[in-house]
Amino acid sequence: MEATLQKAIKVAVEAAKAAGHAARVCFDEGFTMEEKDEFGDVLTEADLKAEHEILSRLGAAFPDHQIRSEESGWSGVESDWLWLVDPLDGTNNFAVGLPLFGVSLTLIYKKEPVLGVIYDTILDKMYTAVYNQGAACNEQALRIQPRTMPNRLTVGWIQGHKVQQEARAVQLRAHIEKHTKRMMRLWAPTMQWSMLARGQLDGIVLYNSEGDDLYSGLLLVREAGGLILDFNGNPFTGMNPEPYIIACPPDRKDVMLKLVRDGLAEQL
Repeated sequence: MEATLQKAIKVAVEAAKAAGHAARVCFDEGFTMEEKDEFGDVLTEADLKAEHEILSRLGAAFPDHQIRSEESGWSGVESDWLWLVDPLDGTNNFAVGLPLFGVSLTLIYKKEPVLGVIYDTILDKMYTAVYNQGAACNEQALRIQPRTMPNRLTVGWIQGHKVQQEARAVQLRAHIEKHTKRMMRLWAPTMQWSMLARGQLDGIVLYNSEGDDLYSGLLLVREAGGLILDFNGNPFTGMNPEPYIIACPPDRKDVMLKLVRDGLAEQL
């Protein structure tokens, strides 16, 4: 397993860089796009070019690994190894000219994330996380440091498309927005996970959103010393098709749990 992981780190970093470059060229020089679903998400030329850069490298290096990619779906034969690929996380930002997007690759072994790679394309920051081996940004160790508790929190919010108007989600979202300094929705989840891993957010609340970009971010935060909990405060591990997650530094655990519990208990 260790040999596979070391090879995977090298290949994934190279693939993420190539995908980011392809997207950056399109961002600077122009691109075509079309709507792809009823939620208003778009598919751009950059998504496909970035995806090609990744899939060609993963397919050549790991022909016995299965791949699930944002645009192409499933490929390869089922095995213990699975790659999750989001070649352009933040496509809607990209499409409107907002320079906030990245690349996400996750390697899963027996349904447990063991490698996460996130590339912040505009800032040229490469985040890597390996199970039980720590996290890094541009090869420098990444560790969440304790900070003074602020009067009001800055919290990221991530939510799945299908539950945008679910009453419980609307209730929790409104509570968080009311009782924090700022609730951030960046349209690019991996950029929020990387902010949390750098210690720039007090926490993230994720409400039923399991995209191909999720597990790289969870592994990055966990390996940087953050907590990944379900809404009941239990450790969140493995994979779940309908995740409800609180992620935060250890010293924000109690206040983040209270924020979510109060929000879910509040009467509309």
